Amino acid sequence: MNGNIHSIETCGTVDGPGIRYVIFVQGCLLRCQYCHNADTWDIGKGKVMTVQDIIEDIQSYLPFIKASGGGITVSGGEPLLQLDFLYELFRECKKLDIHTVIDSSGGCYSNEPIFKEKLNKVLSLTNLVLLDLKHINEQAHKKLTGKTNQHILEFAQYLSDKQIPVWIRHVLVPGITNDEVSLTQLGNFIKTLKNVEKVEVLPYHKLGVYKWEALGHKYPLEHVKPPTETEIKRAYELLQVK
Repeated sequence: MNGNIHSIETCGTVDGPGIRYVIFVQGCLLRCQYCHNADTWDIGKGKVMTVQDIIEDIQSYLPFIKASGGGITVSGGEPLLQLDFLYELFRECKKLDIHTVIDSSGGCYSNEPIFKEKLNKVLSLTNLVLLDLKHINEQAHKKLTGKTNQHILEFAQYLSDKQIPVWIRHVLVPGITNDEVSLTQLGNFIKTLKNVEKVEVLPYHKLGVYKWEALGHKYPLEHVKPPTETEIKRAYELLQVK
């Protein structure tokens, strides 16, 4: 089974517990204005790798990964666009007792039977989902990402119903995702979910701007500054999480 891969980070420390082997897959349906991986957007591009390629590569890192309580994380891009590849990869990982994480925006979630069937097979092999909730307001979400958030919120509820452990992530962008009403509403939504182990407020940054420029795209948040520590603390308070 082949996957379209953008890049691999062999010792990641921010995408799930412990030290992680992080695979960034190619392809995404969202066009987030602050995206730091804009070069992963195009579907069907990237380096073609087999599951066996990845399993062979990860072997030498396993002692460090397992000693730290880590594992493998598939990020992107959007991992759920490559469910067949994800299933085969996680199936091989479980043979080696590797902890599995998906980092997803839920942007391609669908109620189509074939999608649900494949998704359920993947979730049966998934230890944790890092779910990026961009904005609780639908119109603001469309402006920020180019897509509605209704199916994404449905995905969050679906994971809750399935009792798949989740870490919620929210990128805090001053003037866009940090208003009190939206953060309070997002916090209220998160409280309805029964599977949330952790909520992370991720400060907006400009580390990916050079990729936009290299791709010939105008970066839309050029004048937005990263949030202050006070703003981050306030966001946690409004989300009603510690």
